[in-house]
Amino acid sequence: MSGRRTANNRIRGPQSALTDFLASNNISAAQISADYERRRREAQQAAEQETAANGTVVGEEEQEPQEREETALEKKKRKRAEEETLAKIKKGKNSKKQKKGKKADPDGENGDDAFGMYSKSKPLPGQLENCEKCEKRFTVTAYSKTGPDGGLLCVKCSKEQTDQKKKDDKIKKQAAPRGKQRQKQSNLLDGIVGDGAVSLQDLCIKTIADNVHDVEEFGDLPPKLTKRLAEIFSKRRVLLPRTLNLFLRPNLESLDITDCGKLEVEDYIKIFSFAPHIRTLNLQQAGQFKDEVMDYIIERDIPIQHMKLYAANLILNDKWIEFFTKCGHRLESLQLKWLNCSLDDEAFSYLVKGCPNLKRLKLKQCWQLGDSAVAAMHGLRNLEHLSLHFKESVPAENLVAMIEAIGPNLRTLSLEEFYHADDSVLEAIHTHCSRLEKFRFTENDACTDAGYTNLFTDWANPPLAFVDFSSNRSVDYEHPEGTEDQIGLAASGFESLMAHSGSNLRTLLVASCRHIERDGLVHVWDGKKTYPCLKTADVSFVKNMDTPTVAGLFKCCPQLTKLTAFGCFSVSDVMVPKGVALIGVPNAQDSIIQEGGYDLDSIIASMGLGAM
Repeated sequence: MSGRRTANNRIRGPQSALTDFLASNNISAAQISADYERRRREAQQAAEQETAANGTVVGEEEQEPQEREETALEKKKRKRAEEETLAKIKKGKNSKKQKKGKKADPDGENGDDAFGMYSKSKPLPGQLENCEKCEKRFTVTAYSKTGPDGGLLCVKCSKEQTDQKKKDDKIKKQAAPRGKQRQKQSNLLDGIVGDGAVSLQDLCIKTIADNVHDVEEFGDLPPKLTKRLAEIFSKRRVLLPRTLNLFLRPNLESLDITDCGKLEVEDYIKIFSFAPHIRTLNLQQAGQFKDEVMDYIIERDIPIQHMKLYAANLILNDKWIEFFTKCGHRLESLQLKWLNCSLDDEAFSYLVKGCPNLKRLKLKQCWQLGDSAVAAMHGLRNLEHLSLHFKESVPAENLVAMIEAIGPNLRTLSLEEFYHADDSVLEAIHTHCSRLEKFRFTENDACTDAGYTNLFTDWANPPLAFVDFSSNRSVDYEHPEGTEDQIGLAASGFESLMAHSGSNLRTLLVASCRHIERDGLVHVWDGKKTYPCLKTADVSFVKNMDTPTVAGLFKCCPQLTKLTAFGCFSVSDVMVPKGVALIGVPNAQDSIIQEGGYDLDSIIASMGLGAM
């Protein structure tokens, strides 16, 4: 009675978290303790048996003398066997450590056995288990999949994991190598959207460029391919004095090198000694093109008709004067850029006198030229192409006088950063220029929207093919939305431009014309009008550009290949048509360059063009 009373009155306290965990996972602490005691007894019995066996052997060895000594070969074999046995033991211990993921104790003992006592073994087929992902309880089978954290998955989650793995493997297979992706992005920046395989001609050009140091000569390649190879060599910075010889032939009449940074004076002289009949010369970044080269051209009377020199800063004014005086009568085209300390107004006056047949003149970043040079251009009556970009300011009156003198024959006109040019300059162009095909007028904050409207209204000039009005906007920071007189290109001027030249326009650049209202953009790109020739457009930082407007642009321009839209923050989630490269849309989730792959009808439907 006393025993039963004691058992019934035993006080049971709350169970620990470990006890609850072991009970919920069908792990018995008593069973663990019993297994541990059984293993300990078995180990003790094995040790006693081994000790008894060793004692017997030792006794026999003490009683019986050793019959023979171990030979050297047997000793070597025994040591080798012992080393192999030790290596296997060490390897087994290391693999256990890797599987358990446990480090050794500070005392040098491994705690894997103690950890393994409390670790949960994987459920056997037929047992119940919770899914690692969805926590759903299911029956374990021999085909149950293992999850990312080591647990088992139910049938549904196993299928989802298998499908996702197949998709990931497919994406990895389809992904182009890093080099090809970089070249593709470079082509898209240039407006090149390639569909299909590379042409055999392009493949041959690439092979030659990749093995430039093994090429001995080009042979009789056409000028177009030679120019293309020169561009690739310049881009890769492999146009050296040795590779220059590949482009030189006695009958050469045209040479285009876009990066002469690694050529010296002797190399330039070698060009004219190998090709004394050269007529078209295009040398860019020609920093070592000095007076000695000019002397060689003048002395040998090289018949140059078209000259394009960039960064030839080491030619003195006196040498330019001598060149214009003796060789200027043959010049038909002269393009100079980045001349910091040479070619001043005095040298330009000799250009006007000595080059009566000049038809194309391009002077950009020539710091010594200014108002006097503009006034002297009245004598160039045969000019058809004029491009000016001076550092010094030029009054609007001088520009008007120049346009009145040479404007009737001009086919292209480029005026960059003429800050004092106002509406009177646009009016002079409207009155005296009737043959223009290309018009660039940028970085201006004096002309008004009314001036641009009057320029294109009832203009006798045929529709333009190239228009660049970038950065024509007010820079008055006190009125960021524009002034009352509407400085810069706005909606009215933009509508007049597209109404006049939209039928023939191929390139439209209106970047940073931030005063163009959305109504003007919608009126031009309403999805109903058609601009059949437009291929390239830049609307960067035109803040009123949004997604429906871009959709309308895609609809109105069926031949479009490149659209640049940096800083248009209202444009997002754009579906780009096939064959179009969209550059600069601010979407952090995607690449800054997007290649089209959608049909135009689906784009219009998804963007809601009708809502504009």
